[in-house]
Amino acid sequence: MAVFNMCYILLGSGNWKTKKVLMFCVTPPELETKMNITKGGLVLFSANSNSSCMELSKKIAERLGVEMGKVQVYQEPNRETRVQIQESVRGKDVFIIQTVSKDVNTTIMELLIMVYACKTSCAKSIIGVIPYFPYSKQCKMRKRGSIVSKLLASMMCKAGLTHLITMDLHQKEIQGFFNIPVDNLRASPFLLQYIQEEIPDYRNAVIVAKSPASAKRAQSFAERLRLGIAVIHGEAQDAESDLVDGRHSPPMVRSVAAIHPSLEIPMLIPKEKPPITVVGDVGGRIAIIVDDIIDDVDSFLAAAETLKERGAYKIFVMATHGLLSSDAPRLIEESAIDEVVVTNTIPHEVQKLQCPKIKTVDISMILSEAIRRIHNGESMSYLFRNIGLDD
Repeated sequence: MAVFNMCYILLGSGNWKTKKVLMFCVTPPELETKMNITKGGLVLFSANSNSSCMELSKKIAERLGVEMGKVQVYQEPNRETRVQIQESVRGKDVFIIQTVSKDVNTTIMELLIMVYACKTSCAKSIIGVIPYFPYSKQCKMRKRGSIVSKLLASMMCKAGLTHLITMDLHQKEIQGFFNIPVDNLRASPFLLQYIQEEIPDYRNAVIVAKSPASAKRAQSFAERLRLGIAVIHGEAQDAESDLVDGRHSPPMVRSVAAIHPSLEIPMLIPKEKPPITVVGDVGGRIAIIVDDIIDDVDSFLAAAETLKERGAYKIFVMATHGLLSSDAPRLIEESAIDEVVVTNTIPHEVQKLQCPKIKTVDISMILSEAIRRIHNGESMSYLFRNIGLDD
């Protein structure tokens, strides 16, 4: 169907009376169709140069019924990252999926360069789909360090990102580092479904927090499954130590010249870790340890040994992000842990070959639905139903 556009031409000058002449311009049907496609286009890119990191992108594209956008991402001989977008993105909604590889810094540069390339190519909007947000553990000040996740958020916004889709941020406050909308999706519904369908006699299980810091997550799982909860207290603390608030600078050096004689600042009593105790009954039960990230597995192995000593006859570990760095697969295979369940926010096919105990839960469904809703301008509240502040 042809489209009629009205325009006015003004005639006359000087003392001549201005006249309006109405003209009709006809837009051909084939041109109208092309204009509509361009206006409502969706383009899906994978920013990974590593082919093993593209599995999640392919699953999302398959669920959406679209093809992956044509782009080349590769490393120059001098290790510089080069991105070549091979199709038009002008006026389109561009979704860039980036899963974190072992070379996390290269992964970040691939994302930033592709975002900037889409920005300079006049994309309508640029949405980053980053299931695992890198440097998320460095979100608090420690001594004279820096809040690296804040720096990374600023770099993404400066490059041209207009929206971010991520999953289970290590700290929810990271959303405040961005000046763009952030949708922090949850993997807990998929992990809860796995427990109900794949763990026989899960009614005889108890949800375990391997430290008091993860007690809220464990409580959320326990309340939804109508199970009991146990907390391990007194273990050797890892990255989330007592130095997280940054109140150790300047160093506490007692100098007579620097302190006024009448000012006596009380000294903080140093902490002493108590012996390892388990708050809750795990004897004769299935113990399910829940956390958001499993990377260095030492704390999980220590928790599993403690639970075995307290009488747990089967031990599962559930986490959203399975980084499984270094020799984690070997340590898990030799440990008292029966099964480690993680999602595919991070590729870990190599680790699964090394350790059959590692199982994967696919979360491409919720990511593809988030992409569809954002592209169509629909509400995202459906994806956050029944989710509380502590989830």
